[in-house]
Amino acid sequence: MKRTLMTLLLALAMTSIAAQAFAHPATPRIDRREARQHLRIRQGVRSGELGRGEIARLRMGQRRIHGMERRAKSDGVVTMRERARISRFQNRENRIIRRFKHNGRGC
Repeated sequence: MKRTLMTLLLALAMTSIAAQAFAHPATPRIDRREARQHLRIRQGVRSGELGRGEIARLRMGQRRIHGMERRAKSDGVVTMRERARISRFQNRENRIIRRFKHNGRGC
């Protein structure tokens, strides 16, 4: 009885550890790119290349991408289609960051 209970508890613990590992699939490429874009926005704020409206627009875009990533991870699997969609939006935001930083309007 005691041995069966211990085996059952061990199996339950292993299952919960495995479930946690798969609950949030890794998206390192998306995360790295998101961090780099955030750094570029911060650099633009510090240097004065970005105005207040531009900053708000860029941060809203980054929140949107983060939300897309969170929704993609919510079912435990980030499919290739979801990754491609997030990548497309990151490409778009990348172009917008560049355009805003180089338009000469700044603060």
